[in-house]
Amino acid sequence: MLMFLARRLMTSVLVVLVSTVVMYVLVDIAIDPLEDLRTDTRPGAEDRIAARTAMLDLDSPVLLRYLDWLSGASRCLIGSCDLGRDWRTGTPTTELLSGAVTTTLQLVTVATLLAIILGVFVGIVSALRQYSGFDYGLTFVSFVLYSLPTFWVAVLLKQFLAIKFNDFLDDPQIAWWFHALVVLGTATVVMAAVGGTVARRLRVFGIAALVSLAVMLYVDLTDFLVTPGLGIVLVAVLGVGMAFGITALSTGLSDRRSLYASLTVAALGVALYYPVLYLWYYVDASWPIVLGLGVLAVLVGLGVGLAWGGPDRWTVARTAAITALPVAGLLFVDRLMSSWDNYVDHGLIRGRPISTASRRTPGFDSGFWLNTLDLFGHLLLPTLTLVLISFASYSRYSRASTLEVLGQDYIRTARAKGLTERTVIMRHAFRNALIPLASIVPVDIITLVGGAVITERIFNWRGMGWLFANYLDANVIDPIMGYLLVIAILAVVANFVADLFYAVLDPRIRVAA
Repeated sequence: MLMFLARRLMTSVLVVLVSTVVMYVLVDIAIDPLEDLRTDTRPGAEDRIAARTAMLDLDSPVLLRYLDWLSGASRCLIGSCDLGRDWRTGTPTTELLSGAVTTTLQLVTVATLLAIILGVFVGIVSALRQYSGFDYGLTFVSFVLYSLPTFWVAVLLKQFLAIKFNDFLDDPQIAWWFHALVVLGTATVVMAAVGGTVARRLRVFGIAALVSLAVMLYVDLTDFLVTPGLGIVLVAVLGVGMAFGITALSTGLSDRRSLYASLTVAALGVALYYPVLYLWYYVDASWPIVLGLGVLAVLVGLGVGLAWGGPDRWTVARTAAITALPVAGLLFVDRLMSSWDNYVDHGLIRGRPISTASRRTPGFDSGFWLNTLDLFGHLLLPTLTLVLISFASYSRYSRASTLEVLGQDYIRTARAKGLTERTVIMRHAFRNALIPLASIVPVDIITLVGGAVITERIFNWRGMGWLFANYLDANVIDPIMGYLLVIAILAVVANFVADLFYAVLDPRIRVAA
């Protein structure tokens, strides 16, 4: 292992060095720091050109300028990083990068997690329903989404989910035909995904239609779009539903200890509804506190699972811990929603909560809960843009991988042994179906961290993509090289992480010296 790490470290350093040399030369060729002065007709233009040339050392060979930049970059190893600066304003590159990375991570983290979870889940369901109407429909939708230009998707979302929806909130009246369309559409999709005999399909269609109709009536009768909120009853219903769903996927509903442990966690969430609600009113909330309470919820779930015991106590504990996280999330969302009225009525928001540009509302600072709603309102459209595009590829990857795994001999053997279909899929097929994604997901994440250039520019998010495009247009090389250095390092790390994922997911793969 030590030899492997040493070899990979030396290779990675060489890759980063070569890539920075090549990129420095190419960027130097592509930009012209004197462009604005060449067309300057004011007197003394030649003197200004000479002064800038001397300031940026443009008379020196490009490789000497690269070595000068590299000497400053190498000091990052000892904590005194010097990646140059924006010569127009004097802002250090490290300061520019820190703000851009933070902004991009806020955008990319949520979008990537949602795209992976939804894409993998839907892809596996599509593989299990191969050549069905659901599979053909998903294939069509995936190819449509994959082929759509990012800028076009972003503009449509701006028009319909921001401008039109904000106008709709002034008088949120939902037409009867929209109710019928949502109910029938949802029931049809669920029926196609579940499959089975004609009787089962009709039964699933009826149940899904009734549930969809109940949800639509609840939204309409409670003015949910104007004053959203969960309340203790909805928290209880959703918590119990999550307990059944997670147990069904994790161990199966036949494992009573796991089911009872998950239901106990859901009951604890309901019991703590009012204490937690009062806690938020007396505690100065912050993200460290929220994340800390999330970790505490998982630990409580583990404790509940271990308390139920049994021969597979750690399996029970895992199921209960997984259930605890979304149940705790319901309590957080409920408290967040209780601040919706104050946010929408704020003088800077003016009844238009869904933003079309920037990361924050300028001058808006009204405490943790309102600031979080403001952040989510600005995150919604760019996140949805990235999710729609990424979802298409992940669903296709997971479908193809699952179909390949389902044709393997060990899957036929597992079914021949009499194992349930849930056990065959979740314990034998699911893990192996993730192996191809292990080489795709890390690289995709680094690509997004590098900057969703089009998305960031359309929504005016000043992240890594915006930084690269802006300073390339401005002919400033130091911020561009800082950006490229970060991306080169992250690309090397991503490939190393992909190798480790392979070893974790496939016991046959081991890191050899």
